[in-house]
Amino acid sequence: MQQVEHRTSRRSFVSQVADALRGQIEAGFYAPGDKLPTEPALIDRFGFSRTVVREAIAALRADGLVESRQGAGVFVLGPKPVDEGLKLFTDETNKISDIIEELELRIGIEVEAAGLAAARSSPAQEAEIEAQVERFAELMAQGQPTDEADFQFHMAIATATNNARFKAFLEHVGRRMIPRVKFKTMMGGIDPLPNRDHPILEEHREIADAILARDPEKAREAMRRHLVTGIKRYRALTVRRSTNQDNTGG
Repeated sequence: MQQVEHRTSRRSFVSQVADALRGQIEAGFYAPGDKLPTEPALIDRFGFSRTVVREAIAALRADGLVESRQGAGVFVLGPKPVDEGLKLFTDETNKISDIIEELELRIGIEVEAAGLAAARSSPAQEAEIEAQVERFAELMAQGQPTDEADFQFHMAIATATNNARFKAFLEHVGRRMIPRVKFKTMMGGIDPLPNRDHPILEEHREIADAILARDPEKAREAMRRHLVTGIKRYRALTVRRSTNQDNTGG
């Protein structure tokens, strides 16, 4: 077997082997306690070098899926348990109350992010925050969806904290952190609420102005007002729904 592998491609080969074995472990093809095929058998199976196979096994070991036992081989530990806490924002939901609770949690994170951004942002980061406000305005004027610009505005602020954990938090939450994105998904692609682009744009501008003015307290207050306003919108909708149900006897 001729094995010609360029260093730039090896990472891709390692991923192919690791992903294939990971998939079999998670599907139950290899049960906890089972021994993986020997190194020569895996080399024959995948057609890659010993280095690639060893690095793939090391990746599975780092993920807690396998363990090496000296003189015995590599044994399966089982699928990595799912961290239920990471599903806070990404789980599908059919409750407006979930959106309200998520906004309340975001207040605790993003209010402080706005304050830190006002204190720490670089000129380039400030320019990015401004750019996302203008992008939102342009899309709104064109009648185009503004969801992505909304998300990127909040990401720009998280980045401007110069604390990578704020950015990592929002990246994990993803675009579904934007309430109308999640609400529209929940409602089967239809958003029954009136368009909120104009007030949201003004709220974004107020936050951006405070950050550019290097006023942390004003930035925190503007972000708090922005998120609390969102909570009020969805609380009003729950009240309206409850009233409609009472009027129809159900």
